[in-house]
Amino acid sequence: MKPDSEIMAAAQALAPDIVADRRLIHSQPETGYQEVKTAALVADRLRFLGIEVETGVGGTGVVGLLKGAPPGKTVLLRADMDALPLQEMSEVEYASQTPGVMHACGHDGHTAMLLGAARVLSERKESIPGTVKFMFQPAEEGGFGAVKMIEDGLMENPKPDGVYALHVDALAYAGEVAIRAGATSAAADRFTVTIKGRGGHAARPQLTVDPIVIASHIVVGLQTVVSRGVAPQDEAVLTVGAIDGGTTENIIPDTARIRGTMRSYSPDAREFLRRRIPEISAGIAQAFGGEAEFELRPGYPSMVNDEAAVGRVRGVAQDLLGEGAAILKEPMMGAEDFSYLLEQAPGAMFFLGVRNRSWETPRPTHSSSFDMDEEALPLGTAVMAELALRFLRSE
Repeated sequence: MKPDSEIMAAAQALAPDIVADRRLIHSQPETGYQEVKTAALVADRLRFLGIEVETGVGGTGVVGLLKGAPPGKTVLLRADMDALPLQEMSEVEYASQTPGVMHACGHDGHTAMLLGAARVLSERKESIPGTVKFMFQPAEEGGFGAVKMIEDGLMENPKPDGVYALHVDALAYAGEVAIRAGATSAAADRFTVTIKGRGGHAARPQLTVDPIVIASHIVVGLQTVVSRGVAPQDEAVLTVGAIDGGTTENIIPDTARIRGTMRSYSPDAREFLRRRIPEISAGIAQAFGGEAEFELRPGYPSMVNDEAAVGRVRGVAQDLLGEGAAILKEPMMGAEDFSYLLEQAPGAMFFLGVRNRSWETPRPTHSSSFDMDEEALPLGTAVMAELALRFLRSE
């Protein structure tokens, strides 16, 4: 039996356990840095397999270390564990038991699949030419969980030579693996512009400096930042998502506030957005007699997949899932903190299709209707396990 088909057979044999773990985690979702039950489950599963375990990494993160035959390289496989603050609208028996919290991005599946890969690999420990590091991270959803784990020594003792992560894809069908080389996710920053004017009675606007009018002009002015400032080939998005100001209809307030997000792929475009937004805001506010203060809240950098790592993922996907299983992933404007690991070691994130072909419309992530075809779970486990083995066996 070929190594790839052996790994797939092993993963399929574990399918009931992988599904059971996913459903258990799904029923008890925990938001960022609150993943106590999930982390305990992960640690118990890894210890049972004889894998060295370190808990409390980056808060609630768990790191497992499977040492094969020395000497050899080290490969890191990552899954995230946190859920979203969202009410689940599902009637499945394993639906969230925590009001207002749901695994709507597939992290329950990520964790279950990586636990399955840990089991497959631990059963082959003696033939592993190197070390596998399993990363179960907290707070991917905007909480910088990967950064916290790196600060706690994730990328040391031993330092990974390659890093890989799986993410579910609600648009791709089960049996497909979507991936691309280069920039795959966007850098995402948030900003606030506070406009300071001079309040007064709505009947005497000539005695005021109206911050709501100024905010309105700033919103319009910001529409030119991307359309007239960023080259068409350097994609970027700037969105104002909230305007706050005033308390009632007959009072002009002293201040108003604009909040938004900026997303880009290239460092140059990101730097341009960070510079141009405060310039335009301050200039417009000054023209109307007010002031504008800019606050930047930096987010994750763009996630850049290594070309050689992408080639390896494609090869594994085609060998395990069939010719044509590896499809091209369109670049996405969403952000991913796996990007911080890719800044320190070559690797790739790939996207596992979880859409059932009978579903007429996708069940998208970050929505209360999100769901996944659980037949994809053992496929993800097999790809992760085989990927680790091929990386460690490569020159």
